[in-house]
Amino acid sequence: MAESVIKSYFPSQVVSDAEKLSYDYGLRVAKAIESEWFHEDRGYNRFDTNENDFHKLRLYARGEQSMKKYKDELSINGDLSYLNLDWTPVPIIPKFVDIVVNGIAERTYDINCYSQDPYGVAKRTEYMESILGDMAAREMNDFAAAEFGMNLYENDPETLPETQEELELHMQLTYKQAVEIAEEQALEVLFKGNNYDLIKRQFYYDLTVLGIGAVKTSFNTSEGVVIDYVDPADLVYSYTESPYFDDIYYVGEVKLIPINELAKQFPHLTAEDLEEITNDKSTTTYGNNRHRGGGFGREDDVNKVQVLYFNYKTYMNEVYKMKETGSGAEKAIEKNDSFNPPEEAQDYYKLERAIEVLYDGAMVLGTDKLLKWEMAKNMMRPKSNFTKVKMNYSIVAPRMYKGRIESLVKRITGFADMIQLTHLKLQQVMSRMVPDGVYLDADGLAEIDLGNGTNYNPQEALNMFFQTGSVIGRSFTSEGDMNPGKVPIQEIRSSSGGDKLQALIGNYNYYLQMIRDATGLNTARDGSTPDERALVGVQKLAAANSNTATRHILNSGLFLTAEVAEQLSLRISDIIEYSPTKEAFIQSIGVHNVATLEEMSNLHLYDFGIFLDLAPDEEEKAILENNIQTAISAGLIDLEDAIDLRDIKNIKLANRMLKIRRKKKAQRDQQVQQQNIQAQSQANVQQQQASAQLEIQKQQALKQAEAELEKVKNQLDAQKLQAEMQIKERLMAQEFQYNLQLRAMDNQTITNREKQREDRKDQRTKIQATQQSELIEQRKSGRPPKNFESSGNDTIGSGFNLGAYEPK
Repeated sequence: MAESVIKSYFPSQVVSDAEKLSYDYGLRVAKAIESEWFHEDRGYNRFDTNENDFHKLRLYARGEQSMKKYKDELSINGDLSYLNLDWTPVPIIPKFVDIVVNGIAERTYDINCYSQDPYGVAKRTEYMESILGDMAAREMNDFAAAEFGMNLYENDPETLPETQEELELHMQLTYKQAVEIAEEQALEVLFKGNNYDLIKRQFYYDLTVLGIGAVKTSFNTSEGVVIDYVDPADLVYSYTESPYFDDIYYVGEVKLIPINELAKQFPHLTAEDLEEITNDKSTTTYGNNRHRGGGFGREDDVNKVQVLYFNYKTYMNEVYKMKETGSGAEKAIEKNDSFNPPEEAQDYYKLERAIEVLYDGAMVLGTDKLLKWEMAKNMMRPKSNFTKVKMNYSIVAPRMYKGRIESLVKRITGFADMIQLTHLKLQQVMSRMVPDGVYLDADGLAEIDLGNGTNYNPQEALNMFFQTGSVIGRSFTSEGDMNPGKVPIQEIRSSSGGDKLQALIGNYNYYLQMIRDATGLNTARDGSTPDERALVGVQKLAAANSNTATRHILNSGLFLTAEVAEQLSLRISDIIEYSPTKEAFIQSIGVHNVATLEEMSNLHLYDFGIFLDLAPDEEEKAILENNIQTAISAGLIDLEDAIDLRDIKNIKLANRMLKIRRKKKAQRDQQVQQQNIQAQSQANVQQQQASAQLEIQKQQALKQAEAELEKVKNQLDAQKLQAEMQIKERLMAQEFQYNLQLRAMDNQTITNREKQREDRKDQRTKIQATQQSELIEQRKSGRPPKNFESSGNDTIGSGFNLGAYEPK
């Protein structure tokens, strides 16, 4: 189908805006879409062809494909009376579809919004400059805090990056403006409110089975922003070769609508209009027989009609009359596109620009009844380019070429057919197989005599053979001739059926492997038959390769999600700026985070870039976890670093963070080591100083103790001397008294002697002679005369005695 032929059915877009708004123009657009998709004047019906193809693929994906082709293959002139087979399809494809869809749908992601408008960029730049300023003035700020107690930092010094690489990671992972958080919160609430997780699984299933997926967003005052799943079999769109459908100028979908629902959606329809639509056989026949192929489970219902809802993209002219005022300024006055000032006009001129616009339309198929044609409300315009408009539908077909769509299931339907035929052939072979039997030679048995007068009958021979496996025979007959039936019982084996079964089983496994080869879903992906000799790493590598084979489906789903998020962002902006439900919407979002309410009211002033951070798969997680465990075991990072790294879903950023944390840990360890060395040195110096001081104190204490001891000794000596002096004083006094008494006695003796000398003069000589003789005797004996002086008891100290005090 040539694109020029398709375009010839549509009205010209080079007409006035008033004509584009007319009912007739909208009807011509709707009839052109109907002609392109539903009429068979080109040899085929494009809509029915798509529906039939998609329906067949969905049946294969469910394991419910038609058995007609297999019956035609096995029948003889259409006769199946000799075949007693189970015609239930082998559900081999659903397994592979579930592996892909469930595996991809389980991959989680985070929606990150970045404000890319001038105000948001200015705030981000200002924050980065403040970080750079703190990084450059770190030493001065630390000095001011230590010496003067002043905090000169504009940001938290604990989380301040140290290098440019850390700053880049900080801006990507940590920094978030309040308005970005509010936008992310709003998108999250809208996704949850519309059960987007279920919608996501539906379009992933379509991408796997059909090769195309679609989602629609809309807004109404009763439900707010709505996300709807779109069945690709209901889609109509302009010819495109882009997998992302970014160059289509119309898109729509076909729905079977009950009459009562039609009356609610289009209240301007009168009872006569509804009756006319209902009684028009072309609408019900056209809708029910053609929609879904006319025989796929939908019954004919005269109370339902087929309605085409579509968006049509064209352009309109924004025209302004620029007039010069008396003050010299220019004033812009809005005009319609028919405004055309004369060439001789001097004080005003025409200014215009063309912008894309979107028209919403609805038509009952098979009739000329146009239900709706108007310029779309709340058109989604990117803030970066207001002249562009986005369609309500987001469509992607990753493997499309020249308008033809290829899918994962479409690749393997031929192999699934061969597996089904092999399965039926297996049944056929098994039904015709016979059990192993025995050959019984009756003549050979007749020649056998058991010796007891009885013959060896066949029943006894069979019983003996089946119970013991033994058999009795005769080599010669009773006449002595060679007996040709010497082995009367022989086993008959039917081996041909077993060979056929093995060949069919090999054929079955071959086509099953072909499915795996064609899809890339190897045994490691589903874990069905893991190789017991293969290492775990080899199995993971095989599973990773299988994930790579289906990566285009994952990327297509992420593209749809990002498109939906961008459309929701634009609709949120329009709601907050124009919709009367603004306050209710803000409250419904802000109930989860009151702090975002103020920012939510200003969302329409911002333009956001929306990105999806896909969570790593099991293989990527394993690699990252292995790096983390290796770093922890080697002491390169701390446990807190490992916790932070596991929270990062972007593997590249996580690895960059791991490198930075490893370097910082090495720097910290080096600083700690240097501090320990310094501390050890200081401790050694302090210990030496303490030892020296202790020795000095010890010597001082010893000297002080010696002085105290000497003092005590002196005191004791003085006390001893004093006591000794007192004792000796008493002793000398006593001795002096004794000496006085002795002197007195001596004097008395002398006096008495003198008296006796005088009184007894006559005896003096005798006495003297007696004394003289005694003296002589004493001298002879060598004894000195008796001395009554004390010896050594009158001495105090050294060189001090009382000899000078002897009585005179």
